[in-house]
Amino acid sequence: MLRKILFILLLLANCCAFSCVVSADPLSKNKDYQQYVDYFEKVYKIFEDNYYLPPDRAVYNQFLQKFNTLIYAQLKGEGKSDDYVRWRSAWYLVEALHSKDDRFTQFYPPKPAEKFQHEAMAQKVDLGIEGKKASLGFLVTRVEPHSDAYFKGLREEDTILQIDGQSVQPLPETAIDAKLTPVINTNVKLLVLSNDTKQQETLEVVSKEYFRQTVFLHQTPVEGVICLEINHFNEMTANEVYAFLKSINTQELKGLVIDFRGNPGGQLGGALEMSSFFLKDGDEFAYFQQRNVPKYDLKVPELTVGLKLACPMIILVDSGTGSCAELFAGIMQFKKRAYVLGVNTAGQILLKHIFPVGDGSTIGLVTARGHYPDGTVFGFDGITPDKIITDAPKDGLINLAAALIAHASQ
Repeated sequence: MLRKILFILLLLANCCAFSCVVSADPLSKNKDYQQYVDYFEKVYKIFEDNYYLPPDRAVYNQFLQKFNTLIYAQLKGEGKSDDYVRWRSAWYLVEALHSKDDRFTQFYPPKPAEKFQHEAMAQKVDLGIEGKKASLGFLVTRVEPHSDAYFKGLREEDTILQIDGQSVQPLPETAIDAKLTPVINTNVKLLVLSNDTKQQETLEVVSKEYFRQTVFLHQTPVEGVICLEINHFNEMTANEVYAFLKSINTQELKGLVIDFRGNPGGQLGGALEMSSFFLKDGDEFAYFQQRNVPKYDLKVPELTVGLKLACPMIILVDSGTGSCAELFAGIMQFKKRAYVLGVNTAGQILLKHIFPVGDGSTIGLVTARGHYPDGTVFGFDGITPDKIITDAPKDGLINLAAALIAHASQ
């Protein structure tokens, strides 16, 4: 009889334990649970097919367990929407799957994904007009060279008198800025007082995507030495560099300073094309190695412009110098074509691609590591300058670089 009682008590205890386990899983009765799992499987599949390291399935299973027992209940308890739960959970999953050294792979929900894509491509959507309120209207202080407004003839020092028939004089500057940043494909009619002709003219401009100007010319105190500040790389960067170099007498150029400080990189093709101004056509530049794929070799391209510079060159870098900007600096240093000043770069010499998940969100995924021509891997600690200089003023370091070039040429 005692054995029967003990058996019944043990059976009841097991049933209670099973009941507790089931009730601890908030998704056990959720009919939408499989939709979450399908979404997470899609994220894992993107990693499995494209990440530079094979993902660990055990880490994925641990994430699912944590989602079932903790993440879902916490987010729903905070009143978050199903979309938010899915996207935030996917962010946790991506953080778990990528390697500890990888600071660059990330999950982007729809709005941040769109912003990231434009920033990565150095693209912008607006009229490309900057300025300030003046006595006659809105004085234009800058027009993006690749914008429709520049193409239609608007220039710095012109004054915008009306926007879509409305005088700008009574409007606050914030309202004028808002009218000059409409949604994409919006037609805007500007009444402009030209600074050159002193005549009024009407310009019809369109808000659309364009590549931002990335190259800016700076004079230095040293005659014959110029500085090109390059704050990003896109499809137009090499063309802009060429335009500036063409505007000066390269035969009299004693030296060139390239300022990459704060340049996060951008499109690799822009940096590769720029290398053709300084290196021999067809030379090995670098290569990227993706998992289970033959290495991706980069060669110095042959450009039809045929511009080659042999003058001394100094490149300025800092912790904000990343991706193809630090790749360019590292290769110029490796080939002894340039002297590098500043502090260690960001350590982002890798290939990162954007993969859509299917609902407007994306994953920015590291797909390959970068290598020097001799096979050495670019480290995550970045490029180490030939001379470390910290806390230097922006213009001060430019002037120092120009002075070093002048001293070396004596």
